[in-house]
Amino acid sequence: MFKYLYGFFFCFFFFTSCDKVNKPFEGYSSDLDQTLYPGVWSQYVANEWPDFSQTPNTNVYRNVLIEEFTGHQCSYCPLASVEAHDLYSSNYGRVFIAAIHAGADPSGMTNLQEVNPPDYPTNFTNQQGLQMGAFFYNNTFDISNPRGTINRKEEGGLMFHTATTWSSITSSILNTNDLKVNIQGKINYYPTTKGAFLHVEVEKLDPNLSDLAIVSYLIEDSIVGDQKMPDNTHNSSYVHRDIHRGNLSSTPFGINLTADLMSNDNYYVNYSFEVPNQLDGNHNPSNMHVLVYVYDTTTLEIYQVIKVPIQ
Repeated sequence: MFKYLYGFFFCFFFFTSCDKVNKPFEGYSSDLDQTLYPGVWSQYVANEWPDFSQTPNTNVYRNVLIEEFTGHQCSYCPLASVEAHDLYSSNYGRVFIAAIHAGADPSGMTNLQEVNPPDYPTNFTNQQGLQMGAFFYNNTFDISNPRGTINRKEEGGLMFHTATTWSSITSSILNTNDLKVNIQGKINYYPTTKGAFLHVEVEKLDPNLSDLAIVSYLIEDSIVGDQKMPDNTHNSSYVHRDIHRGNLSSTPFGINLTADLMSNDNYYVNYSFEVPNQLDGNHNPSNMHVLVYVYDTTTLEIYQVIKVPIQ
């Protein structure tokens, strides 16, 4: 479903007189699904491809991503979800959530995520989420449900933390405000094709950083479904928040930011994807968004995350 483009060409290097480039990647878009654009592709490149050099940088503070590993048969998970959304609400625009339905198993799937009709008929899992769960389990991280990561920052030798500690770790990161990476992103969405194009610019503010990668999560919000509650009762009207529907690239940990993605000291990554229906079958792109983050491939720590609305 998702395709991504990484690479850039401003102009052929033969043309040394090319002293101004308005749109990165112009002339190199074969890996993007051009059929998702309801028009002539050259017009998209000329008129709709964003020029980030003309866009004010609004991401001047370091944000926080809470990766909440959850399951619809996890009775303790609703309390963790409440904690995550309290942090989201009290730090609006700085804290974001990805509810990843995966757990501690070699496959990433436990009985807490399994589909079990008639009470638990919805499959909230996806390939990249399960691969992430399997990676953390197989590499002996302390993953379990409903533990979560906070920018994947280690505290006390642990990366996964219980919900009671999320607030203090989140506050520590927000108050330190050690911004190492800036990210800007824009999505162009076309209802007639259900197609979307995400364009991202990454600016490395700390020159000492190396071994960076970028990931883009597709997130769906506020879907009514089944959930086991803390008293072990079944709630068929539970509102699931910030559901991780998958990554815009096919890999669980994104793509490396390498020199071939760089121009004028910034990295550029572009994706095309068809916006899927919600888990309830309705098509509502305004109820979905993308979380884009950059992290250290050695420590796995997330240096910055931003939210990019689809509509």
